[in-house]
Amino acid sequence: MERSESGDGDVEATSVYLQTEEIHEGDDDPMSLRIGEALVCSSDHEIDIGFSQRKTEEETRVFDDEQIGLLPLDSKEFDAPAIGMEFESYDDAYNYYNCYATEVGFRVRVKNSWFKRRSKEKYGAVLCCSSQGFKRINDVNRVRKETRTGCPAMIRMRQVDSKRWRVLEVMLDHNHLLGSTVYKSVKTKRKCVSSPVSDSKTIKLYRTHVMDTENNVNLNTTVKRQFQYSAGSPDTLSLRRGDSAAIYNYFCRMQLTNPNFFYLMDVNDEGRLRNVFWADGFSKVSCSYFGDVVFIDNTYISAKFEIPLVTLSGVNHHGKTTLLSCGLLAGETVESYHWLLKVWLSVMKCAPQTIVTDRCKPLEAAISQVFPRSNHRFSLTHIMRKIPEKLGGLHNYDGVRKAFTKAVYETLKVVEFEAAWGFMVHNYGVIDNEWLRTLYEDRARWAPVYLKDTYFAGIAAARPGETLNPFFERYIHKQTPLKEFLDKYELALQKKHKKETLSDIESLTLNNTELKTKCSFETQLSRIYTKDMFKKFQVEVEEMYSCFSTTQLHIDGPFVIFLVKERVQSESNRREIRDFEVLYNRSVGEVRCICSCFNFYGYLCRHALCVLNFNGVEELPMRYILPRWRKDYKRIHGVDNGSSGFVDGMDRVQWFDQLYKNALQVVEGGMVSLDHYKVAMQVLEQSLDTVFSVEEKHD
Repeated sequence: MERSESGDGDVEATSVYLQTEEIHEGDDDPMSLRIGEALVCSSDHEIDIGFSQRKTEEETRVFDDEQIGLLPLDSKEFDAPAIGMEFESYDDAYNYYNCYATEVGFRVRVKNSWFKRRSKEKYGAVLCCSSQGFKRINDVNRVRKETRTGCPAMIRMRQVDSKRWRVLEVMLDHNHLLGSTVYKSVKTKRKCVSSPVSDSKTIKLYRTHVMDTENNVNLNTTVKRQFQYSAGSPDTLSLRRGDSAAIYNYFCRMQLTNPNFFYLMDVNDEGRLRNVFWADGFSKVSCSYFGDVVFIDNTYISAKFEIPLVTLSGVNHHGKTTLLSCGLLAGETVESYHWLLKVWLSVMKCAPQTIVTDRCKPLEAAISQVFPRSNHRFSLTHIMRKIPEKLGGLHNYDGVRKAFTKAVYETLKVVEFEAAWGFMVHNYGVIDNEWLRTLYEDRARWAPVYLKDTYFAGIAAARPGETLNPFFERYIHKQTPLKEFLDKYELALQKKHKKETLSDIESLTLNNTELKTKCSFETQLSRIYTKDMFKKFQVEVEEMYSCFSTTQLHIDGPFVIFLVKERVQSESNRREIRDFEVLYNRSVGEVRCICSCFNFYGYLCRHALCVLNFNGVEELPMRYILPRWRKDYKRIHGVDNGSSGFVDGMDRVQWFDQLYKNALQVVEGGMVSLDHYKVAMQVLEQSLDTVFSVEEKHD
């Protein structure tokens, strides 16, 4: 078990705690899979995550029984449309859908078509049921009876890089009667090929399904065996009927519309879904910016939510939570967590400096295996939230809670924490409480007094009242079904992305009218920090006036220890005076406060600012201005990565990353003023024309 150097001196009052913790580790490679067990769907790239993958020229697809809408092979010549179908040409796609419509019993109409600006080549279309929509009500010449019913059945398709046509969206349900009795004759623009043999030649449909390597069975048998509803099995993902189809269809749609979307499905020896991982393009770029500190939230699994969700999130340059990836796990096992973290490391190419989690032994073991060099710390928020549950039954609960809170938040030195803890367990008779005993054993990973050398970038929540909330806190409750979550997932991300964009704009327009003091530190960071982070730092500048005394305690060459007195408000709303020791190195301008605000939150505290001001320092040293809080951080970070990194000429994911980061510089520059906006729009339009001209040269 990890211990801090300053935590070895346990006070005698707490020496009765036993150190009997065990960590059960898995095999050397517990997640090694045989061929056919790992399903990889990505954007034309592979990842190395320590297990074999089935390699085919066609996209591997997984279907969940009848939920995806496949027609029985023994009674239908044409499968129902599904997301991901591909055809050699638009005519093949139209011919297929027309033949399918003939067999089912409805007519096809072209609802929309899209053509390229210069070449006039068709690149997108929507085919729908002829009963889609309604005729105009004001059509006075209308003699016929209204036959349309507003039918929603349709397919949306688009030409992809390979020049094939791919289905992006499908609606199978009709709101009217179907069958040959309804449509006795179907007029087609193209010849409808009914022979299954000739159809396979004319309509080249690129679809495969995962087969068991030892058995050659038909599609329906394989499908039903692949993702059976198996609630309660420790080795499979607990899903409702139709959930796996919802997951797969959502992933296909996201991957086809977002070229940098990635997902991976893990199945067990019986071919049943076990674990799932996914990350969109925005999350992957955010990870390259803000992957230094990661919060792994497994609340939805540990609290037995309907959705076995695990999220990995970070803190963006506005100090707000940003999603880095998601996973669905079969259970809280070392194997499942190891698989998730291994995939995340392989896809994101990021090893966090600090990882924050709840206290979970399997997750702790997995992190030690995958990220052995990362600082693994426990979330203080989760611990404080469990106090009512773990200690609520005590007859002296209020006294224990107050003593616990005081030991955590009001101690600045290890010896103070040890004494406060010893007083709590003895004075209130809770020395035999199992939860408190294990907490004390893990104190070096969650108590703020032990974590002053750990970099948290705002995730620590080390002050009273601060909480570390789940990314989807307002979107998921305990009974939220998976299908509903997938809809809310997109909504949550859209709102978060919109909020981040608005914050970027507001940060660029930050001006001196928002200054509240004449302190040079405030003026300096108003030009550098994003608006949200500047507001947080601004509080520290304002609170410098609550520090009424700065005196020297000890001098040792260039090192000086200062004592800063501050009036603070206690839990009982009484004003108290607290002493804070600040170490200052006059030769190099280093400053460090005993409250460790800089490591916890990424900016200097009021006590350190008072010492710098006392020594005549007018501007903060650059070492205390973290680049991750700068309003231009994403632009600078993108330039650094782009100039030094090698882009693989065959890796489209790297293309996307570099194009996104460079285009982002134009966007941010264009938000400065109206003149900048006009120039940026002109540049983007010229760039778009240039890109299309390259395509026309190859035509």
